[in-house]
Amino acid sequence: MTRLAVFDCDGTLVDSQANIVTAMELAFRASGLVPPARAATRRIVGLSLVEAMQVLQPTGDDAAHRRLAADYKAAFHQLRIDGALAEEPLFEGIAAVIDSLGAAGWVLGVATGKSDRGLAHILAAHGLDDAFVTLQTADRHPSKPDPAMLMAAMAEAGAAPGETVMIGDTSFDMAMGRAAGVRSVGVAWGYHAPHELVAAGADVVAETVAALPRLMTA
Repeated sequence: MTRLAVFDCDGTLVDSQANIVTAMELAFRASGLVPPARAATRRIVGLSLVEAMQVLQPTGDDAAHRRLAADYKAAFHQLRIDGALAEEPLFEGIAAVIDSLGAAGWVLGVATGKSDRGLAHILAAHGLDDAFVTLQTADRHPSKPDPAMLMAAMAEAGAAPGETVMIGDTSFDMAMGRAAGVRSVGVAWGYHAPHELVAAGADVVAETVAALPRLMTA
């Protein structure tokens, strides 16, 4: 039996909100628009970029949303080139949890709204290149909460829905897990409130990183 644990990235593994907010502000200014409030930007973390822009700029058309998404990517890339990205730390205790789950026989994966390049950068920065056997990103899948990322992760790992857990900090993660028929574990240290996670389908919410492993099985 293959037990698969699939983690969201932003807000679950790493605290990346500072860079996301900065890149979003630069993207909106590039189009001559007033940037969204920082709280609003944090709310869309986890969505793919075009879908995020649809939420943040609801009066725009498809071309405007795609232009904002492209400007966001360009801004993030330029911040990286300039060495201006803020540190994106792992949440305290996450590295130990990843190690303990691997030692206990769990197969690990990631399902994120990041690009392949963005996720690779994060994993390399924290020495986690070899920790995950399946990596699913916005480059190859529809936006969360579509279950495509989880379906692909299960296929790659050889795991059934009953043996799979989705771990994330947003309602998008929980809704994706519910749509894929897997156990959904919310985390309280990210960008959506616990009551929102429950409303979106979380089976349980981990209030602390240390509590996560014991909540992954029913």
